[in-house]
Amino acid sequence: MMRSIKITPNYLKFGDGSCLIEMGETKIICASTIEEGRIPPHCEAKNTGWVTAEYSMLPRSAKQRTPRARNLASGRTHEIQRLIGRALRSVVNLDIVGKRTIIVDCDAVQADGGTRTASVNGAFIAMCLAFQKLQKEKKIIGKPVLDYLGAISAGIVRGKKILDLSAEEDNIADVDMNVVMTGDGHFVEVQSTAEGSGFTLTDMEEMLALARKGIKQIIELEKRIIKI
Repeated sequence: MMRSIKITPNYLKFGDGSCLIEMGETKIICASTIEEGRIPPHCEAKNTGWVTAEYSMLPRSAKQRTPRARNLASGRTHEIQRLIGRALRSVVNLDIVGKRTIIVDCDAVQADGGTRTASVNGAFIAMCLAFQKLQKEKKIIGKPVLDYLGAISAGIVRGKKILDLSAEEDNIADVDMNVVMTGDGHFVEVQSTAEGSGFTLTDMEEMLALARKGIKQIIELEKRIIKI
């Protein structure tokens, strides 16, 4: 069973798109920024735009204080923000974005498990709102977002397969899986790790089936909030 989920769009006064996403006790603020005329070098030759993400946890978002990233972000932070960026780009037509970059900042204000998957869901909403702004200003013609996007965790805890793990469940999980999917049912990312003994193909298929059901619910909520 998935924890309760709530998305509050336009949560921040400033920014080109934002939301607060709450999945259980996990709370993430996602805010997008449109940077005109700025694209990474590899996009120059292809004449495409870019979408990327940054992720961080506030110092007291979890039970133990997380030091602020003064200089270089941790390996975990790099991994998560690259995951978010890849997921967002999987549903964007970069060819019509133009010479601009959409940056989505995802800040965990309360972390109780599943911050990376909650960030993907919130970042998708914040990104879509930024694209809507560009469309309203007639800076983009066409459909930049090709499909909806959803993410959730699944795992095996004390021999039982569960969906959307809390921090307590994640800490004792035998297997932890993160799944990102598009609205049409295509997988974007599947990360699965055994913390103790290994898991079978049947275990994986059952966890994926759970994740598909959860992501379907998330995307139905997204559709009520934003139209692409």
